[in-house]
Amino acid sequence: MKVGARDPKLEEGSRSHYENAAYYDQTYRRRREDVDFYVDLAARHGGPILELGAGTGRASRKLALAGHEVVGIDSAEPMLEAAERHREKLPKHARERLSYALGDLLELRLGRRFPLVISPFNVFMHVYDRRELALALETVRAHLAPGGYFVFDVLVPDPEALARDPERVYRGRNVRLPPERTLHRYGERFEYDPVTQIQTVTMIFEEIDPPHRVVTQTLTHRQWFPAELEALLHYEGFEIVERFGDFERGPLDEYSESQILVTRAVTP
Repeated sequence: MKVGARDPKLEEGSRSHYENAAYYDQTYRRRREDVDFYVDLAARHGGPILELGAGTGRASRKLALAGHEVVGIDSAEPMLEAAERHREKLPKHARERLSYALGDLLELRLGRRFPLVISPFNVFMHVYDRRELALALETVRAHLAPGGYFVFDVLVPDPEALARDPERVYRGRNVRLPPERTLHRYGERFEYDPVTQIQTVTMIFEEIDPPHRVVTQTLTHRQWFPAELEALLHYEGFEIVERFGDFERGPLDEYSESQILVTRAVTP
């Protein structure tokens, strides 16, 4: 089942942030709590593990080091190239358990099943509507072993953040942008469409020293409200086994930033 062509803005918002893998690694290098959660999850449920949206390998490397066979899939070639470079630096025992491949979440078919399929760090926020969600979950179902688990996380929509002024640039700290690592003034602009439930974040990097070049990255995220996601998973034949509001397995409540879902495909 093939997915139709996406709106160019959505396609750009799915790729732009991931074209500079060095900046991605630099930005998220201190983010560890979600990786620890998935390593603990793998210890509970076992492998081999299929990771949908492997990025630069932040989670898959730790899973391989913990003794699990991992197949990581991503649609962004720069991210996979970085993941392979990181993989080559692992000890041999972990390196041999880990492999990567280019693939589209909406169309992937490896001809292999896994007891654990994961999709960490908001990958499903790049699934933009009900039809795409059906295709993505069809991919998951095609790769789940009988009784296997599909686990993923997405952000909890924040009404205050979604109501930000689209004309305003929200300034952050100055950053050094790879590969040159020249200093840039950093800002973000936010635009939210309440009909499609898609938020577009435009990241603006303005070089401080001459020639003052400006670089932008675009990130589009589908906002999945918890009750909506629960209903759609049920509609697509998945049951929620556990649901958490943080990576320490706390409850999902009004203070949660993320929703983490442990699911299983219901046998027809």
